[in-house]
Amino acid sequence: MSARPKLLSLDAFAKTVEDARIKTASGGIITLLCIVIALFLIRNEYTDYTTLITRPELVVDRDINKQLDINLDISFLNLPCQAVSIDILDETGDMQLDIIHSGFQKIRLIKENGAIIDERLDEIPEINSKVPLSEAAKGLQEGQDPKTCGSCYGALPQDKHQYCCNNCETVRRAYAERSWSFFDGENIEQCEKEGYVKKIRDRVAKNEGCRIKGTAKISRVSGSMEFAPGSLFTSDGRHAHDLSLYAKYGDKLNFDHIINHLSFGTNGQSTLSTTTTHPLDGHQFLLHQKAHLASYYLKVVATRFESITKESIDTNQFSVITHDRPLIGGKDEDHQHTMHGRGGVPGVEFHFDISPLKIINREQYAKSWSGFVLGCVSSIAGVLMVGTLIDRTVFAAQNAIKGKKDM
Repeated sequence: MSARPKLLSLDAFAKTVEDARIKTASGGIITLLCIVIALFLIRNEYTDYTTLITRPELVVDRDINKQLDINLDISFLNLPCQAVSIDILDETGDMQLDIIHSGFQKIRLIKENGAIIDERLDEIPEINSKVPLSEAAKGLQEGQDPKTCGSCYGALPQDKHQYCCNNCETVRRAYAERSWSFFDGENIEQCEKEGYVKKIRDRVAKNEGCRIKGTAKISRVSGSMEFAPGSLFTSDGRHAHDLSLYAKYGDKLNFDHIINHLSFGTNGQSTLSTTTTHPLDGHQFLLHQKAHLASYYLKVVATRFESITKESIDTNQFSVITHDRPLIGGKDEDHQHTMHGRGGVPGVEFHFDISPLKIINREQYAKSWSGFVLGCVSSIAGVLMVGTLIDRTVFAAQNAIKGKKDM
């Protein structure tokens, strides 16, 4: 038995003789409609094939042991730069105290008639806690004139000239170590001579503000960044702030602020703004209350954007809950059933919770090449099948009507 009859029996595409085919006008119309619909569906398949979509994926963050950058730009409208300090604390027990020397800088906001007319770097040096106090207030060597040993005003022992406070910064540091109130340095010879007292009083009188901007590194664990009034001092592992300057001037100073920018990661605000949102950018806190604490609770999630046409970006997104309370406690003005706790230090706190998970957003085409071909074939086959059913139905209806007329 030859192979040809076997192949004939397997033919799934049996042909009809040309003379046995019947062509009708309705069949031509249906054919044109099928062509138009098929082309429209193929165009849609091509659009899907060339469309870029982002598919999110949640994975464990393997970079959890690396440090994370905080990029911050915040303006305190009614607080001179000497009346505010910054600290970072985390759950591991690590503390970064007064981190102006670690990436942040203070910029004076000079006002006239209540409007900011100038911004310039603050020229008054910050207390540098990295230098040991014993080195900063180094005593006299043998043969040196005792008159050259500046007074520490009782903050350090000087009966044998073992310590000398020869400048205002050293006196401020010594007061901070003893947890003494420094106020604005009035009646301290070194500060009066250097012009420190006059500068502080002028800035308070002119209602200067302070803009703090820069980047600091933190561990990828929960913690907080705190802005509080006055210099910081530590005692028995606990830290506190010298509120004397903040309290001296009555209601003149407060922590009203504008958050110009806040983000996490090494990319900063130049590239992050195009790929993610910064919910606190432009946020204003303007209550004009002195004894008040503003808190921001941030949930930070590492995010990676993998693009087909651009370089991949590693960043961090965060959500935020805001809260503020008066330090005197009492009922909430807006929610009468809520009682605020009493006590605390006025200022601004950013509490951040770092997620151990990471979101990967991969940019992909909506369909692969094989999916596009399969979609086109399916569209054409489906249209032709439906067209065939409609044509047979119309042809049968025409024959039935014609048979009734011939009777």
